[in-house]
Amino acid sequence: MMKPELDVELEKFRKTLGSALSEGGTQPLLRLTDEELAILDPESIQECIAPTPHLMKMEAEERDWALATALRSLVSRQVVEVSNIGELDALMRSDESSQTTLSRRPVDVDMRITPEVSLALTLRRTSSRALAAEQHTSSGLAHAFVYVHADDLYLVERVTAGGLHMFTLASTARDAAELVQLLVDPFDVADKDGPVELLEPEHLNEGRLNGPLNDTINNALVVGQIVALADAPGPLLTTYATDKVVWTVFVEKPNAPTGIQSRSVGSTTLHQMIAELVEPPARASH
Repeated sequence: MMKPELDVELEKFRKTLGSALSEGGTQPLLRLTDEELAILDPESIQECIAPTPHLMKMEAEERDWALATALRSLVSRQVVEVSNIGELDALMRSDESSQTTLSRRPVDVDMRITPEVSLALTLRRTSSRALAAEQHTSSGLAHAFVYVHADDLYLVERVTAGGLHMFTLASTARDAAELVQLLVDPFDVADKDGPVELLEPEHLNEGRLNGPLNDTINNALVVGQIVALADAPGPLLTTYATDKVVWTVFVEKPNAPTGIQSRSVGSTTLHQMIAELVEPPARASH
């Protein structure tokens, strides 16, 4: 299987794409399943930060058949073009009758992918910085990743608990932050800002919390965690959303003895906090 590449030099491509995107704003790019990503870019399963939750739950033989089905789906949707699809189809039919999986009867796949797929897979591998967000609910764990390429070029990848990957291009940090905000405040209940309260580490580590924050944590329907990924550990924003309110706990850096802030937030403030994690003010001011 081929590794996706772009025919233009990457920095020039980023600049060209960023300029084009700024004229059209945020644009959905494509959707892929875990299995389809494993077909299109198999190395990314181990090398990229985004998880493949559905694929990882499968046994080896089940995974083989899921990948075979994913390839057929990609071809039928014209996401990829496989010149030797007849050979693959004949092999799959013989495997069905002999109960032999494709992985035990390897065949070279002559595959060409669409520009949209090549774009998404390249941008998720080559970003200068990234932001990771998690959404914890009773339904499971969902993720969002913002891959930062330039001040006017961001790739946002949202991953559902069922392993659906939704890719979107954003032209500003604020547009990217809006997509992340949908993950941590899906009910849009962030209403108004409350006063900032300072916490000590032991308050969180030992569960010594009182008042509205404690009530919100105990009744949270959605718990979010957002962190900027870098060589040095950065700030962590944790959100707690009920059906009426959103509280945030902001930690400047892991194990910090001070600087832990909590507050209830409105939608505008929550958006600003996320945007500053996507694009820190010091960088944005350049």
